[in-house]
Amino acid sequence: MSSKQNIGLFNRKLAYQATIDSFSKLNPAQLIKNPVIFVVAMGALLTSLIVVSDLYHHSYSAFNLNISLWLWFTVLFANFSEAIAEGRGKAQAESLRNNRTHTTARRITGESETLVNATDLKKGEIVICEAGDLIPSDGEVIEGIASVDESAITGESAPVIRESGGDRSAVTGGTKVISDRILIRITTEAGNTFIDRMIALVEGAKRQKTPNEIALSILISGLTIVFLLAVATLPAFFAYSLNASHLPLSGNLTLPVLTALLVCLIPTTIGGLLSAIGISGMDRLLQRNVIATSGRAIEAAGDVDVLLLDKTGTITLGNRMATNFIPEEGVSVEELADAAQFSSLSDETPEGRSIVVLAKEKFNLRGREVHPINATFIPFTAQSKMSGVDYCSEDGSLHRIRKGSFESIRGFVQHNNGYYSRHIQEIVTRLAQQGATPLVVAEDEKVLGVIHLKDIVKGGIKQRFAELRKMGIRTVMITGDNSLTAAAIAAEAGVDDFMAEATPEDKLRRIREEQANGHLVGMIGDGTNDAPALAQADIGIAMNTGTQAAREAGNMVDLDSNPTKLIEVVEVGKQLLMTRGSLTTFSIANDIAKYFAILPAIAVTLYPGKNGMGVLSAFNIMHLGSPQSAILSAVIFNALIIVMLIPLALKGVRYKPVSANVALARNLAIFGIGGIVAPFVGIKLIDLFINL
Repeated sequence: MSSKQNIGLFNRKLAYQATIDSFSKLNPAQLIKNPVIFVVAMGALLTSLIVVSDLYHHSYSAFNLNISLWLWFTVLFANFSEAIAEGRGKAQAESLRNNRTHTTARRITGESETLVNATDLKKGEIVICEAGDLIPSDGEVIEGIASVDESAITGESAPVIRESGGDRSAVTGGTKVISDRILIRITTEAGNTFIDRMIALVEGAKRQKTPNEIALSILISGLTIVFLLAVATLPAFFAYSLNASHLPLSGNLTLPVLTALLVCLIPTTIGGLLSAIGISGMDRLLQRNVIATSGRAIEAAGDVDVLLLDKTGTITLGNRMATNFIPEEGVSVEELADAAQFSSLSDETPEGRSIVVLAKEKFNLRGREVHPINATFIPFTAQSKMSGVDYCSEDGSLHRIRKGSFESIRGFVQHNNGYYSRHIQEIVTRLAQQGATPLVVAEDEKVLGVIHLKDIVKGGIKQRFAELRKMGIRTVMITGDNSLTAAAIAAEAGVDDFMAEATPEDKLRRIREEQANGHLVGMIGDGTNDAPALAQADIGIAMNTGTQAAREAGNMVDLDSNPTKLIEVVEVGKQLLMTRGSLTTFSIANDIAKYFAILPAIAVTLYPGKNGMGVLSAFNIMHLGSPQSAILSAVIFNALIIVMLIPLALKGVRYKPVSANVALARNLAIFGIGGIVAPFVGIKLIDLFINL
């Protein structure tokens, strides 16, 4: 999309700025937010003071200087990983700012129209937009219908329809009206528009640590404290061992060696990459045209195992179109079409307009003058489930035409002492079984026939649901349609379960029941009636084409309004969790290998045998050149591995739709065993280079 740009992992400008930011992040107030790296920084500062003291006392030590430098590099590399992740977000935000155009608005006050700056608009005010106008701020269409170019937000060049009274009434500031005329009620205050929130989110201004991230931070902080205490007690134990080995106490562990040991034993790798992993998760989601309000939402997406999808506009295209008129026995199709069109003249829904158009195209029926017959149009309500018109005939008698669900029309006809035939019921049943929506038309006590409305299932969605099933996610379609229609659509779409004739309360109840049973629930919707369910769900993905209420209630917004995007959202969530888990496994496995580099090196002189080597030298399985080169090699590897893993932290571990057990086994094999092997190879190579 034009509001974002693909940024290379190490764009030159980005890397340059990240390098500068790495030094600014040496501020203790920022370092303290990452306890592991803060400990490394304190160790680097301590060894630096020792180097300065050595120089002052004319006892320069190249070993101490190298330890100090590489500890600082470790801190800077950790800062660099966070800075480059933040820099990618800032670059996305800058792209959004460049796309935002300041404009004027035509504000309506009473009967007058005033030209004002868009930033002066307040929530609740009404503006008018016509073809060629930029929509000045986020709002909701309250009158009219128009084609809108949303490429500034979604990147899609094809215009979308925005209309009043439906689930496609929300408009976004900065988009452009390309046809017709609409009245818009502003729904946000200046500075809090959708684009403003996008900029704040991608900049990371509102990124808070997720529960899993906090838990992992506590774990690695706990490990750091344990190793800190363990290392602090080593000089006392070493002094005892030196005394028992009849060696001088001057050979005791120095502060630079102890610091190097501590830094290599604590999980610095994951400590240095943890923040970058979280930031890059939001960035990867933005690359897929999905805005997440927090890292918590992305993590929950990785764990979701039940998904509730609204049928209309989500699984299906949403605009049910009239395709045929099926008359009752003894009624002509022209009579049915005439009554259906008459009852739909004031119906501004896509279904109502399609009925008027179908009658016009098939039978050349056109609108009529309604004043002479005192026509009163009856709007559709959720309670009556029907709409229509009351009119007076030439003899002055009142007639009522109604169209609606078969249950409501049956009740209407029977209330007027009419007869609802088995033939009509068979037509309704057949259409419902085909996944169509039957609308029954009646006049007074007489059923005239059925209007065949068809809603189209979106292409490729069945295959997408099959992929979700492989991920262990159960899909549930929610619809207000009757059970027969819902069952047919569910079968065609390939969902696991469905809820028919569902009210907003039913959706909310189902989500709470699933959550009470220990499931994490995702919900996709686009209408105002979906808002409570979107707010209750662990993951609420609102379609950008939906209402403002839906977008406010969800914790994610899909800019492309493509419900199949959920698979990509789940993949990003699982990828985030797997990346964090994989790099944590790798980091801890690294420590095991570093034990064999440093511990034998610092204890090689203790309890010497006949050859002068200590018994603990048997653990020097790497056969490193010297104690000093072993310690320095481990410290250098500890710093370089952070830089080497930055691309993986930003890009994420590749996700495949497999079971949790298979994913765990693969993770342990690659990052567990790999985490043990890599340091052995890396430290040995560095040691060979040092000893050249």
